Amino acid sequence: MGRTTVRRQVLRLRDQTSTRRPDTLAGEEPMEIRVGGKPLTVTMRTPGADFDLAAGFLVSEGVLHDGAQIAGIRYCLGATADGSNTYNVVDVALAPGTPLPDASLERNFYTTSSCGLCGKASLDAVRTTTRWSLEEDHTVIDPEVVYALPDKLRAAQRVFDSTGGLHAAGLFTADGELLVLREDVGRHNAVDKLIGHALRESWLPLRGTVLMVSGRASFELVQKAAMAGIPVLAAVSAPSSLAVDLAAETGLTLMGFLRGRSVNVYSRTDRLLVSEPVG
Repeated sequence: MGRTTVRRQVLRLRDQTSTRRPDTLAGEEPMEIRVGGKPLTVTMRTPGADFDLAAGFLVSEGVLHDGAQIAGIRYCLGATADGSNTYNVVDVALAPGTPLPDASLERNFYTTSSCGLCGKASLDAVRTTTRWSLEEDHTVIDPEVVYALPDKLRAAQRVFDSTGGLHAAGLFTADGELLVLREDVGRHNAVDKLIGHALRESWLPLRGTVLMVSGRASFELVQKAAMAGIPVLAAVSAPSSLAVDLAAETGLTLMGFLRGRSVNVYSRTDRLLVSEPVG
């Protein structure tokens, strides 16, 4: 099977001294997602939680919303000369009565680890209709809980400790309890792995939860959160303008620049237990 981490020899320079030593890197390999034996997309990911990744991707694309819609998930034989399994091709079998993905979802080229939307025909196609209304989720959060999330996320990142090169997505309760964490070279993959786990555990919709991500908050991450029924998304870095627009449109609370005891709240500020702002 693919490896989460790999070892490579490096030349390390420190001032005028050079040494050769092994270094641990985050693994990255392509994974093809098939539905009913038909190729749908290819993404560059860190091997691990591959079935969650495939399931979460299909939630994000509006194909699945209930774990019962999955009849099975399996690895397929790889494209090696001897026909052995590379563990880089995952096939999702849908339960009877579950509609197949729309043909417009098929990618003409692979999805990189940094962009989950490459190959989309248009922006309108990205605005997938959410199944659950976030407007109806009345979750409230204490800022003290929010301030503690980055440290809790970082403390749970096991692979990051050895590589320093992975993004993380953590799902928390409104009280700050970590429910599940996933890591990957791609932000969107980490979120899909998390959502896929939730789908397979029959947790959707994820009402009353907070999604904490390393890095920035992009449009695609807001979309994925909304598709899973997550009312709050927090990021350590900046959101994009389109992410803020979509958050406001769907009723999601979007927070960025979460560092130390400081955070910017861009939408649905009423979910934060704070006094009236000054100025």
